[in-house]
Amino acid sequence: MDREIEDIQALIEVAGGTAALYGHSSGAALALDAALQLGGSVSKIAMYEAPYNDDAARRAWRRYLEQLAEALAAGRHGDAVALFMAYVGTPAEQIDGMRKQDFWPAMAALEPTLADDHTAILGEDAAVPAERAARLSMSALVTYGTASFPFMAETARQLQQAMPHAELRALEGQDHNVSPAALGPLLLEFLT
Repeated sequence: MDREIEDIQALIEVAGGTAALYGHSSGAALALDAALQLGGSVSKIAMYEAPYNDDAARRAWRRYLEQLAEALAAGRHGDAVALFMAYVGTPAEQIDGMRKQDFWPAMAALEPTLADDHTAILGEDAAVPAERAARLSMSALVTYGTASFPFMAETARQLQQAMPHAELRALEGQDHNVSPAALGPLLLEFLT
């Protein structure tokens, strides 16, 4: 994750020294950590569905990381992609259909980064980082979709409550694959 934050810092420097950050899913968790590390060079932060989860699913998270590590160690990258997709709720028949598509090998080739990214960004238990979020000094927008995974709304509420300068917004009818048409105006309003 340090490398990703260095990259964000380099982009901010090219952009003039300050910038707002937006992150979706694990990118939202990365944006939070980047904002904490980069301080004054981040003017605002917007997050959509950071996948932290404080409920009983933590056991499932640990098991998922174990199975992911096993699949990657055995070189079964396609199985690792399928495992991730199943973990986030993709139906088995949809995963089976995707495995037959031309893009599947490209997805499998990217999979080895997933285990490191998830552990580094979300931690070993994927718990909501309330103590870290409480240290965020800039304005924040925390968003989730009302048609998304049930834990996303609670995670968003916990993050917003922990952050000193955050507002919470629900996007009606949106799931984890939020429509740019639904999210764009909200981001534009927040960032301007």
